[in-house]
Amino acid sequence: MIRTQLLHDVGVGALEWLSAHRDQFRLRERPQDAEDRARLKPVGELATIGAALLREGVAGSRQAALVRQLLDFAWREVLDGGTALARMQREEPLSPMPLEFHTPFRELGYRNPDVEQAAALSRQLTSWQALEMLPVRRLGLAVTEERAGLPPSTDLAEATARTWLGRTPEPWTLGFHIGYDVTHTVFHLTRWGARPDGLPPDLAAYLAQWLPAWLEDWADAAHWDLLGELLAVDACLPEPALDPGVWERYAAAQHPSGAMPVEGRMPALDDPAELFDLVHHPTLVAAFASTMATSRALSGLAAGTR
Repeated sequence: MIRTQLLHDVGVGALEWLSAHRDQFRLRERPQDAEDRARLKPVGELATIGAALLREGVAGSRQAALVRQLLDFAWREVLDGGTALARMQREEPLSPMPLEFHTPFRELGYRNPDVEQAAALSRQLTSWQALEMLPVRRLGLAVTEERAGLPPSTDLAEATARTWLGRTPEPWTLGFHIGYDVTHTVFHLTRWGARPDGLPPDLAAYLAQWLPAWLEDWADAAHWDLLGELLAVDACLPEPALDPGVWERYAAAQHPSGAMPVEGRMPALDDPAELFDLVHHPTLVAAFASTMATSRALSGLAAGTR
């Protein structure tokens, strides 16, 4: 039986590290004074994962307060109340990124009307639907549009069927890049764990059969970033396994500071910005996986007492 405290502690450590390093979420400037738009991705991930932490309600009062403080900081000081996203939408009208980053904040009560109006106009163009992107990205955009209160530009069932997971292929062909395609397909379909029943039954059965082997494989490879996403996938399933052995190996990989290395050991870097760039994603994933697993474990305990 898995120890709920172990699951919870992983998330607490990750969240406290992210809070202590929140200034690293700020957008950085290139010599040409243009915003480095790659810096927007961590902010969008923070909003998505922060929303899950607040939704599941398993964080303590201190952790819940840290999440809200991080989100307030990201929206007001990093994105300037969404102005940075609105500016990007004006400069690149066909980019779906401003809408993708704005939507999780919108669900948390942060809104910038300029982003929503500009995205609504861009979606009227045929070129919006003609944009070429990977199947899992197309699925993610359709789900984002739905979450933003807009008609999806692609049928969700059709978009799902085009993904790697939607085809339920030979399980031994799951490699590094495919692994992330699988995890994000599940995250989009389940709305980051809010709707486990959003995963089609055949895909849920496929994952229930093969996910345990994938977890063992990536634990053996000590690739903590992908393993964390796969652990989060497990917790998003209608019937998660919550394998104690894999979780213990994952928790043991976490640095005492709370940061989670991408793979192997924590890199020895003196530059805080460089370190943040390397480990912010696996650390955010650790917070998400921990939250979902803790929530599911507690739900299982409550069901067992009835």
